[in-house]
Amino acid sequence: MQIDFYGFKFEASRVTCVLWSPWRASALEHRLFNEIRQLPGVEVEAAPEEARVHITDVKIWKQATHHLSRILKGWQEETAGSGKEQRIYRWLFEGDTDEHGYDHANEIACLWVYLRCGLDRGELDSEEPSEWIDLNGFGLRFWPVGR
Repeated sequence: MQIDFYGFKFEASRVTCVLWSPWRASALEHRLFNEIRQLPGVEVEAAPEEARVHITDVKIWKQATHHLSRILKGWQEETAGSGKEQRIYRWLFEGDTDEHGYDHANEIACLWVYLRCGLDRGELDSEEPSEWIDLNGFGLRFWPVGR
């Protein structure tokens, strides 16, 4: 399926949304994961250490990105009126592969997408937030075609 992720187009056989260590994940990570889990037509897989949702349809993927954007924009606006804190977020792409198409853990190489949140509690005119928080409990995995 051809997926669009904020203007980047990828060819992927499926997308997997992962929630690692649910007991340690933040409320925002849980909100993002639960919103995707509730979409019709997704395959949910649960294990003691993590939960996964597999998406194999383009229409469901479009719904998922719409829901993710809505939640993240709401998270940004929670403190917009107070003027004390400004929130931003960035999607980080990561991938590694050897010459045979496997990653460092000897699994099929794929593209991972993680979320980084910025909090600025000080001077709101600065270009960079005063604090970056990597949300390591939530991630998206774009699987290569044919695997």
